[in-house]
Amino acid sequence: MAKEFSRSFYSSKAWQNCRNEYMKCAGYLCEDCLRRGIYKPGVEVHHVEELTPMNIHRPEVALNWDNLRLLCRECHKARHDNRKKDRRYEIDEAGRVHVWDD
Repeated sequence: MAKEFSRSFYSSKAWQNCRNEYMKCAGYLCEDCLRRGIYKPGVEVHHVEELTPMNIHRPEVALNWDNLRLLCRECHKARHDNRKKDRRYEIDEAGRVHVWDD
């Protein structure tokens, strides 16, 4: 589910075109699975550098193919789960910082 700040970006023609062309170039296969020799359809175009309210309007982050990976649902979830494990804080949509206790 898209965060509030990113909803208009993900419905934009620029993103839809970028996403569709990237998927075609990646052969519609999950890039993480493919590295392991598994052929599985990719369904999510993932931003390696996470989109934030600060960088979402920067095409070199939001639309740059070097920052994208085509992933299956499982690999996409795993990447997001790993991000959360590495992070000790979270910034909510109102900009408030929440520190995680271990």
